[in-house]
Amino acid sequence: MLCTLYIKNFALIQELTVDFDPGLTIITGETGAGKSILVGALNLVLGERGSSDLVRSGASKAVIEAVLKEVHSAKIDSLLNAANIETALELILRREISSSGQSRCFINDTPCTAALLKQAGEELIDLHGQHDHQLLLHADTHETLLDDFALAAEEVVTYKTTRSSLQALQQQLNSLNNEAATIREKKEMVDFQVHELNSVDLKNGEVKTIDTAITLLENAETLFTLSTTLNELLYDGDHSIYSAITSALHTLEKLCAIDKRFDIHLEETRTATSIVDELSRFTRSYISGIDFNPGKLDTLRERQLQLQRLCKKYGRTHAELIELKNELEARSALEENLEEERCHIEQAITFKKTELSLQAETLSHKRLEAARRLETAIQEQLATLGIPHATFIVNITHEEHQKGDISVAGTTFTAFPGGYDKIEFLISTNPGEKPKHLVKVASGGEISRVMLAMKSALAESAKLPILIFDEIDTGISGRIAEAVGKSLQKLSRLHQIIAITHLPQIAAMADLHLSVKKSVQQERTVTEVTPLDQESRLQAIASLISGQQISASSLTLAAELIEAARD
Repeated sequence: MLCTLYIKNFALIQELTVDFDPGLTIITGETGAGKSILVGALNLVLGERGSSDLVRSGASKAVIEAVLKEVHSAKIDSLLNAANIETALELILRREISSSGQSRCFINDTPCTAALLKQAGEELIDLHGQHDHQLLLHADTHETLLDDFALAAEEVVTYKTTRSSLQALQQQLNSLNNEAATIREKKEMVDFQVHELNSVDLKNGEVKTIDTAITLLENAETLFTLSTTLNELLYDGDHSIYSAITSALHTLEKLCAIDKRFDIHLEETRTATSIVDELSRFTRSYISGIDFNPGKLDTLRERQLQLQRLCKKYGRTHAELIELKNELEARSALEENLEEERCHIEQAITFKKTELSLQAETLSHKRLEAARRLETAIQEQLATLGIPHATFIVNITHEEHQKGDISVAGTTFTAFPGGYDKIEFLISTNPGEKPKHLVKVASGGEISRVMLAMKSALAESAKLPILIFDEIDTGISGRIAEAVGKSLQKLSRLHQIIAITHLPQIAAMADLHLSVKKSVQQERTVTEVTPLDQESRLQAIASLISGQQISASSLTLAAELIEAARD
């Protein structure tokens, strides 16, 4: 329940604390006294948008704080835990708006976003004003109201999850088809390029190998001359290096036998001998392997030119051509892979459509059963609210579609976001009249009563939050007002109800009566909220009957209304 509402520097309110009780709280006051300011403050603390215009003139910021008890639920606790907000026995919502327009939100003294405050508020308090009554005229709200009554939240979530999965698969299929179409458009060019590149038989590192081979073949004579000269210097010449080092080695061996200081140089000379010997053997082998082959050179030059032309044509290096060939081959093979993947996705779509159809049909059956019960409950409620001959119908239809995602009994239907049902409330308030759309039939007073009837019907089947009705008495008076009051009183036995009214018949039903008054203090207009005792409450209800000039008869009638409310 809402225990306390604290408001400071908001509009005409300087500072006040309003305490609420369980049951039915009625708020009355003259037009312009500030009743709408209370509703505005509640809207703000529930996360609605605010502006600096709401801050009381001369103040730096406005503060609205609501303290609630016994409101914890799995949804509320989940919201708080996800935001790392500590739970407690009390839930405190606070909103601050500065004169510069900045807004700050808190839950249990922990900063939070306005969106989170709004999410929490929607789970806690159901605030209905004249505008909210008009929401009943919009068919898109009827599905939600029926699902609330049918306790179909789980089925709706299951359906929506499956529908989202189906849409994701269909998007994948569309993307796949678009990709396949693009591949088909370019297939002839891709196949030509693959054939051309494969016919050249590209090999990694081939360019470098060809360049090296051409260089060797072009310089074969030079290489032969130089290597032969080197071999003569090293080994085969009359005065070869190998002969000189060998002679030096023999001399060093004799020196070492006499003076050991030559030992280190002896080892170095032996190493030099080995190096010269190895180089000589390599040179002789190299000479024998020199290739004098003009035909091979021509072939390599042709291959080199072929690769150069291909690189120039494609604007790529040899290595990049090999990468391109691999990419084109993969792309050419992709169409076959896409076809296989498309078959897989199409099978998954067929399965999902079957699953979605079963879920939609199950949900529809549950709605249909609930619709009959809701029709009876609403008609009974409307009868007590002064519309005894009302006919209320929950009209459930389906939209056939040749390519619909839902199939029932061999017929395909459109899959709407919340099922395959189109739900609309129809009403006739007079005998003999055919039920029509609410917007074409119901007056303002009737819409208010339909909303109240709806809330009363839902109260017995769902866990509703705190209910706040602003101007529930729109368009009604007399015995109808009494009936509305009794309905609110009955509803308040299940839920905390706060209602703003101008009618004495409704005010008389209050468990707690709050009076809103406006006065001038120190040349500033101030709005105050006062809980009424038995005597002042009698005066307030009498003033609703006769105005400011309270007569004895109005006091008597007020007393009778209060007494009747206790019965």
